[in-house]
Amino acid sequence: MILRTFFADLIDLIFPRCCTGCDQSLIGSEATLCTFCRISLPRIGQSGLHADTLRYKFVNEPRVLLTHSFLLFTKKSKVQKLLHALKYRGNQEIGLVLGQMFGQEMQSAGTLPPVDLIISVPLHFKKRKSRGYNQSDLLAQGFSEATGIPWSGSALKRIRYTETQTGKNKIERRENVKGVFEVENTFTAKKVIIIDDVLTTGATLEECVQTLSNAGCSEFYILTIALAQH
Repeated sequence: MILRTFFADLIDLIFPRCCTGCDQSLIGSEATLCTFCRISLPRIGQSGLHADTLRYKFVNEPRVLLTHSFLLFTKKSKVQKLLHALKYRGNQEIGLVLGQMFGQEMQSAGTLPPVDLIISVPLHFKKRKSRGYNQSDLLAQGFSEATGIPWSGSALKRIRYTETQTGKNKIERRENVKGVFEVENTFTAKKVIIIDDVLTTGATLEECVQTLSNAGCSEFYILTIALAQH
């Protein structure tokens, strides 16, 4: 054990591992994110202004029983840096880590909903092929590993390629994603978590809820890694 630790420290000295959040060297058993970043990332929490914002995001959709985001997303913030690393720089590990952290903290707080399945918001196959992976799959996988709730990246499929939602208002976003999803034939879950990276207007998630409702699902819990602050 001592020899193994010595060689691990030696490798870190020669080929230093860096924190994805702050670019500082990782030490000891730290992985992907340093201890300071893990502690200091801006949590939304279950109370306060941002928690109230989340409660009313899907107020017109009674089948959504809970909406919760893990972190607050602001421009040029550490959260933005992490999510950009996940989506655009190929850093898949950060998706797993953020999903695990979110699941662990909800479980510790006793706020984990009683569901049958975790569903990730799907990408169209062209976008998935271009990126090489779906970031929401990684978040769902990490959350599942932390909580023991099974997850699926195939229960919901995106059947039509759409323009990016960036820069669109809520009405335009709703029109952009209308009818883009379908549910696989073997789907039977009634209570599900839908997990995604960032919650903005909620248009894409609303369409997911509608599509899954048409397939017989009756209870929804919307979880995202971050809430975008406008």
